[in-house]
Amino acid sequence: MNDTMVTVVGNVATNVEYRETATGGVARFRFAVTPRRFDRQSGSWTDGHTSFYTVFAWRSLAMNLAGSVSVGEPLLVHGRLKVREEERDGQRRTSAEIDAVAVGHDLTRGTAAFRRVVKAEPNLSARPVERPAERTAERTGERCGERTAESAWDRHAERPSEHPVGHFAEAHTAPTPVA
Repeated sequence: MNDTMVTVVGNVATNVEYRETATGGVARFRFAVTPRRFDRQSGSWTDGHTSFYTVFAWRSLAMNLAGSVSVGEPLLVHGRLKVREEERDGQRRTSAEIDAVAVGHDLTRGTAAFRRVVKAEPNLSARPVERPAERTAERTGERCGERTAESAWDRHAERPSEHPVGHFAEAHTAPTPVA
């Protein structure tokens, strides 16, 4: 397949709308890209025409976008460009969409703190795999922290920041649903 891959730099123009589908989550937002050029006559930077793209993201990228991106933030979006033409009310309209493969904050305009998403454990009620330090502590009667062995469920209940979606749930508001 010959997809047109693009990388665009711009600003988030709308809230990220997130919804669950049968195949996983999908997120959508509008993205504004304005080129800047240096005008030698005036000695200053000028803005060009702003282009707007609708950006779509799927599955884990969609969920992470919904929890990480706000209106006005500078981003880089890399993905497949899709240009659509349609006729509405007798007028031809052209729209540009990007199916995002990767999205990140533009660090030339600010800083960011990355937080890795912990994959969900296959069975939270199963006994955890015993680590060598726990076996040693049990044999010698010493304790590692509060307990020598704890269930996966207890670990996540007591330390929500380590829950598979704990940092997402604690640090971010719920995504905006799509009607």
